[in-house]
Amino acid sequence: MPQIEIRPSHASDLEALLAIERDYTTQYVRQIEIENDENEMLTITLRRVRLPRPTRVDYPRNRQQLLEAWSRCDGILVAEAQEQIVAYIALSLQKTPFTLWISDLVVSRSLRRQGIGQALILAAEEWGLAKETQRMILEMQSRNDIAIQLAQKLGFDFCGFQEAYYPNGDVGLFFARRLR
Repeated sequence: MPQIEIRPSHASDLEALLAIERDYTTQYVRQIEIENDENEMLTITLRRVRLPRPTRVDYPRNRQQLLEAWSRCDGILVAEAQEQIVAYIALSLQKTPFTLWISDLVVSRSLRRQGIGQALILAAEEWGLAKETQRMILEMQSRNDIAIQLAQKLGFDFCGFQEAYYPNGDVGLFFARRLR
């Protein structure tokens, strides 16, 4: 992992945050299968499906939607490498039941898969613990295979989904973990 410093964002960071590439390429998508058996047992399965070719995926929020969402956040942490902002994570406190909600986690394209996203999630956990939260929820698109793998690697469990969750109509997946 490159040498990074994680710190709270400042108003002067806004343009640098917006300049980070948010789109990504994937070769997998999660399909949601819902089964209700005769005992009224509901089973939801996330099936990983390989696409016929790598597909570019746009970020689910545009510039204006990001600005509006950030104005409602309780905090944004940024990662800097060589005095340049290379990643960020948006944090919101939910009062019931004392939950830290992660709505955006973005890493510069050239630095992805090098541990920066994981470092930001761990820093967010510390931030949340200082605010007395008891669990953390990550939201992500059903096409964001890398984020899903990261959530599972860090011990998050699938806890739900919502169709047309994002402004662009994409499905939102939610993964949760209790904090220490």
